Amino acid sequence: MLVSLQLGSLISPAYACGCGAMVPSRESQVAVDRETSVVDWDGRTEQIVMRLTVRGNAPEAAWIMPVPHRATVELGDPGLFSELSVLTEPELVTRHYFWPRSHDWPFSGSGNVGDGAAAPSAGAPAVEVVGRERLGPFDVARLAATDPDALQKWLSDNGFELPDRLATALKPYVDQKWEYVAIRLAPRDTGNPLVGTLEPLRLRFASERLVYPMRLSKLASTPQQLGLYVLAAHRMEPSGPIGGDAPEVTYAGRIDPRSVAEDTVYLERLTGGKPVYLTAIEQSFPHPERIDGDHELRAADADTPYRRHVYENELLTVGGVPVWVLSLLGAVLVAVVAAVLLVLLVRRNRRLRTVPPAAAGVR
Repeated sequence: MLVSLQLGSLISPAYACGCGAMVPSRESQVAVDRETSVVDWDGRTEQIVMRLTVRGNAPEAAWIMPVPHRATVELGDPGLFSELSVLTEPELVTRHYFWPRSHDWPFSGSGNVGDGAAAPSAGAPAVEVVGRERLGPFDVARLAATDPDALQKWLSDNGFELPDRLATALKPYVDQKWEYVAIRLAPRDTGNPLVGTLEPLRLRFASERLVYPMRLSKLASTPQQLGLYVLAAHRMEPSGPIGGDAPEVTYAGRIDPRSVAEDTVYLERLTGGKPVYLTAIEQSFPHPERIDGDHELRAADADTPYRRHVYENELLTVGGVPVWVLSLLGAVLVAVVAAVLLVLLVRRNRRLRTVPPAAAGVR
């Protein structure tokens, strides 16, 4: 058998992620809270490094990911996501203000810091097992199918007891002659539920267009959150929201892994060390049942760079002394000097008025 996961009839519903349909074991539940993927495309070959954050009480689970051409699968590098997170983090901008606020002295005494694949050959089987690998905690099967019903039967016969609606959702991929990566996640420490961030997987396949499979996520019963790091020759953007909120670009800029200040060993490994344009995209799907297609990403009109800013408000100081204090002291000093000069001027005028004119002419 390709996969030894015996599911029987599912009591809990199937949960989905952007990469495909996730199915927990019988009488257990698992949900994908967040899906973060790195997508690298050079115009001919696409690589997807996907990482899921899950919760639930399932000791093991499985999911299916459609791909437009035959894929190779291997474990991904967790450090890749840390590198990209550092590269795309918001820039800290300090904004100064003049007058003290509630948390500043003298009010509180605190500090100053504020707030399409190739057609199958004649006579090809309805379902073809392309390969099977064991990658860490993952049992991975690569499949090709020309009939959605045959694909559904094969999956059921080999341990994937999938709901009918998933077979219906798979039909567009079968019609386009896509292939599939079936993945079973069974940690070596048996009995422990799947929770937290899973190890990433890296898929590589030929593709003349940049596509990220999302259609199966419409089966999800909980809101979905997607984060994409897109590496390509230009700034990329989704062709549409595909049923979710408007995609938000959180970073855009050209990256040379060999010259950036940060350590980017994993990024260099993925891209071959070539300069790329990095676009970071966030999108929410509060109603996943509205998802109506896959993400097709295209070049933006211009390679306009963008970076988010995080603003920190700080009291304006000079040498650690608030400028408003110096200003008040300066104003007081000016007032004192002006008062002294006024007093001296008045006294001088009084002396001049008290001296007799004749006496003033005596030598």
